[in-house]
This record gives sequence, C-alpha cells and structure tokens, in this order.
Amino acid sequence: MSGLPDGTLGFSFQGQITADDYDHVLTPALDRALEQHDRLKLLAQLGPAFEGYDLGAAWADGREALRHWDGFERLALVSDVAWVRTAVAAFSLVTPCPVRVFANADLEEARRWLAESLGTMHIKRDGDVIETELIGTLEASAYERIEADIDAEIQGIDGVRLLLDLRQFDGWAGLGALGRHLALVRDHRRAVRRVAVVGNRAWQGLAEKLVSRFLDAETRFFEGADYALAETWIRQ
Repeated sequence: MSGLPDGTLGFSFQGQITADDYDHVLTPALDRALEQHDRLKLLAQLGPAFEGYDLGAAWADGREALRHWDGFERLALVSDVAWVRTAVAAFSLVTPCPVRVFANADLEEARRWLAESLGTMHIKRDGDVIETELIGTLEASAYERIEADIDAEIQGIDGVRLLLDLRQFDGWAGLGALGRHLALVRDHRRAVRRVAVVGNRAWQGLAEKLVSRFLDAETRFFEGADYALAETWIRQ
C-alpha cells in the first residue's frame, strides 16, 4: 500500500493467499522494515477480491505473528469477512500491541487510527516530588520514549514522592504497554517512599493497590476532585 507514513507498512490481500505470497512478498517486506524500525504499524486489508488462505499460508501467517511478536506497535485489519474479523478480534486479546478491526468502507479511518497519537506522559519534578501525568491510552512505545527522562529525574533523590495523576488516563493499549508499566514500577521500587494516585474511575483505585504490591512505599488513592489534598499529603 502507498501513501503511508514512515514506520507504517500496508498490505492488500487479493485472491487466494498462498505460502509463496508470504515467502516472496510479505516476509521480506516485514524483515526490511524491521531493520529500519524497532516496531512497525501494520495495515492489512482483505478486500472484496480476497478469496481465502490455503493451509500453507495459514501456517505462514501464524509463523510470522510469533516471529515478530514484539515487532508491532499497532495493527489495523480492514475486512468484511466475518471469520477473519472474529479471529483477529480474539487474537487481539493476547497481543502485546493494540489491534483494531475495521470494515472495508472504513479504510481511511483505519489509516487515521494508525497515524494518530493514542496517549502520552508528562513528568514534572519539584524537589523530591515527581508528578507523572498519564493521558489517553498508552502504548509500549510511550514508555520507551519517557524511561530515560524518568531515570534522570529520579537520580539523586533519597526517597521519591510520586504523584501519579490518572484523571485523563484511559488505560493501556495492549499487554505490552501494561508490561512496560509494571516493569518500570519494578525497576524503581526501592527509590520510592510515598505514592499518591489521583483518578476519577473505580479501576484507577485498583491501580493504587497494584502499585502498593510492587513498591516498598506508603500509597494512597485520591478522587480527582481531591487533587489538592493529594498534593498536600505527598509532601508531608
């Protein structure tokens, strides 16, 4: 597919897909792209001309998924084929990256979804207090971009006081992002003295309990309306 931004790879599947199609087209293209990018965004369209997979292609599809398990940042499938949509929706439950299924009529929406930013993090330090604001839906790549900043901010603090602002946070985009979050908490578990989690949703209160199991620190959850109270408590 043409007209896609750098770091995004697109394929249009037409006719009967065979193992040779994977060996001579899809696999080489993936390998070349992954030599240039740590992770790819992938757009796959199984349009009206798609007739199905033969057994060899089905095997090759599974092989490529496993071989590049951590190589994708986001996957968009565009198809009206019911069994394909169902299979991909089920597969998305265990993938480390976000996956969305679109109808053929929504191809441009799929392109926009791959191009848009789903979420971000902001970090601000004031003495031994580090305020971390999570916004939107976070992907694993968001943690990769921010890890060095977090390490730099924490360095030299004897007992970090962490104010975690989740008021605009919608969650993690896939198991990979959640895994990176937990790994980040684990790596800095001995550096943190106190944690205030501020949020507006019930599950965000559970996030405070999850954090408390990873850290040797005092933790407390505050409702979003009590942000000022959280700021006071974290500095005590």
